[in-house]
Amino acid sequence: MAKLWAKNYDLDATMEAYTVGRDYLLDMDLVEADVLGNIAHSTMLAKIGLLTGDELAAVKSALAGILIDYHAGKFVIDRSDEDVHTAVEGAVTARAGDVGKKIHTARSRNDQVTLDTRLYTRDRLLDIMHLTLEMVRTLIAFADKHKDVPYPGRTHTQLAMPASIGLWSAAFAESLLDDYMLLEAAYILNNQNPLGSAASYGVAVPIDRELTTQLLGFVNPINNVLYANNSRGKFEQTVIFACSQVMLDLAKLANDAILFAIPEFGYLKLPAKYCPGPSIMPQKKNPGPLELTRARASTVMGDLFTVMSITKALPSGYNRDLQDTKEPLMRSLATTRDTLIVDKMIFDALEVNPEACIRAFRPEIFAADVALKMATNEGIPFRDAYKKVGLDLEALQNEDPLENIRAKTHLGAPGNLGLDRDRAWAGDLAAKLAEETARVADVKKRLLAG
Repeated sequence: MAKLWAKNYDLDATMEAYTVGRDYLLDMDLVEADVLGNIAHSTMLAKIGLLTGDELAAVKSALAGILIDYHAGKFVIDRSDEDVHTAVEGAVTARAGDVGKKIHTARSRNDQVTLDTRLYTRDRLLDIMHLTLEMVRTLIAFADKHKDVPYPGRTHTQLAMPASIGLWSAAFAESLLDDYMLLEAAYILNNQNPLGSAASYGVAVPIDRELTTQLLGFVNPINNVLYANNSRGKFEQTVIFACSQVMLDLAKLANDAILFAIPEFGYLKLPAKYCPGPSIMPQKKNPGPLELTRARASTVMGDLFTVMSITKALPSGYNRDLQDTKEPLMRSLATTRDTLIVDKMIFDALEVNPEACIRAFRPEIFAADVALKMATNEGIPFRDAYKKVGLDLEALQNEDPLENIRAKTHLGAPGNLGLDRDRAWAGDLAAKLAEETARVADVKKRLLAG
């Protein structure tokens, strides 16, 4: 199809390649969103009298056919199309006739791409939120199974105080639950309808933005049409930031697991089937996926900085710079999703070596507990007890580390991990998420059923 902006000249081929970039490839992931947006927009155009009932039926039939072809791998966007919007509109026109040329009425590619991105992001965030809660459940189960396995806790990477594998795992479960709240906030922000803002300034047609909002399942329309376009980049930053927090926690978890699995520690045994081998050293099984988790947390952080840098001082209204916020967003969502899947697989199969954990204890790790006992049992001021123990470390002896961790029974301590609280929190979030996922699925079903 001719470009949507085509008039009386052709764009230079070098300029076309540069300005289109990888958009036509990235937009293959936006086909479903574009089809749904077109159905909602065309339904609204029919309601205000700009399409007849027969024209709307023809458009919907064409769009349904496009979606079927897309899922069958038969719908392709070419560089000459520039983007998904041109490709879909061209396909509608080819299937339904000149009515296809009407569906862009009262709409710009500016609000169209923002809409497609919001719909795409909504689906991906729901997936990531589900996977985050699955990872939380895996970590809680791991913590419960190994709550009575002591290991030496560290600060400054040096021996600090007795801890447990359960405490370690549960710490990351809770951190991911906090990350989930950021994902949920990003989801709420993203779940607003930009359609109808056109090129940032509205249109002189009585369009019904509330109707398209309802049809597409958004919580509300973005009220101000200029802000609807200015929000592009801002919302992407928020989504990528939430993903980056998940990735940073997974990177920290991965780094700990790598360290705990080295032979000198041996607390953990990584599943061999998830550990690629080197080309020259036959004895090795490398923690490659966990190493890549660390690296890919950095790539998501880089994507965040990229989008922030692109949008930091743009003038109001649409600017072509915003095109380059699409790929970092899509890449961050995909990276976060894939990392959650891989890390859950690893932790579902991860083994603990209790003997190695206990063998790592040395007398000095009990120093703080000895000082606390002197302060509470003998009435010695803690600062004096601290000094006395610190000046006579050679007198310290190994204690039973299991007895030590079980004695710490206040909320959240090794002897009282409070896992039921975390399970309940995760359960409440999962129930709410299931409702929202079902609602969004029903929105799509009703749109496509027409």
